[in-house]
Amino acid sequence: MKIDVLTLFPAMFAGPLDESIIKRARQKGLLDLNIHQLRDWTHDRHKTVDDKPFGGGPGMLMKVEPLFEAIESLKRAESKVILLSPSGRQFNQRIAQDLAEQQDLLLVTGHYEGFDERIREALADDDLSIGDYVLTNGALPAMVVIDAVARLLPGVLGDDESSRDESFSHGLLEYPQYTRPAEFRGMKVPDVLLSGNHAAIEKWRRAQAQLRTENRRPDLLK
Repeated sequence: MKIDVLTLFPAMFAGPLDESIIKRARQKGLLDLNIHQLRDWTHDRHKTVDDKPFGGGPGMLMKVEPLFEAIESLKRAESKVILLSPSGRQFNQRIAQDLAEQQDLLLVTGHYEGFDERIREALADDDLSIGDYVLTNGALPAMVVIDAVARLLPGVLGDDESSRDESFSHGLLEYPQYTRPAEFRGMKVPDVLLSGNHAAIEKWRRAQAQLRTENRRPDLLK
């Protein structure tokens, strides 16, 4: 998969995307990730990317000219252009799975008071938010999307089965898990997990996933 990111803050991506699973995915050639500075597509000496909104109001909006030029320069026939902004639809595991099936993503990160609406109308295939809160800019949401999508690519995880039983993969939170020792400070691992009865273990896990979801995220069951 190829992912391009258009941002005003390329340095923010250097640490998180150069470690752990994402680093290994890039080293294996499973993920081709490129970070681009939006100001490279400006033509004035101040490298201006924002301006006051028509009609008044607080803050500044990202201008159409540099974004149109940058997106049109980076976009390929198979590219899916995604804006990261608080007004987008909420990102979830199902969307991550859908995006993992794409060949080419172009993530465009917001800043200031957001995008000139013509960017959404003419260039964007989707508009995503990672939650009902506002961040300083779209760099962190872009990293979240990259991480969630990249780990679903075949061969990225050591065991591709790992991603299939995680929270949200089946619309439920993940069941409780334990490792050795079987007893620690009086806290014991449930007997069923030590029984070797795989049918009973699977039944217990399904029930626990359902119960945990009902208690912590009942909205997922609607």
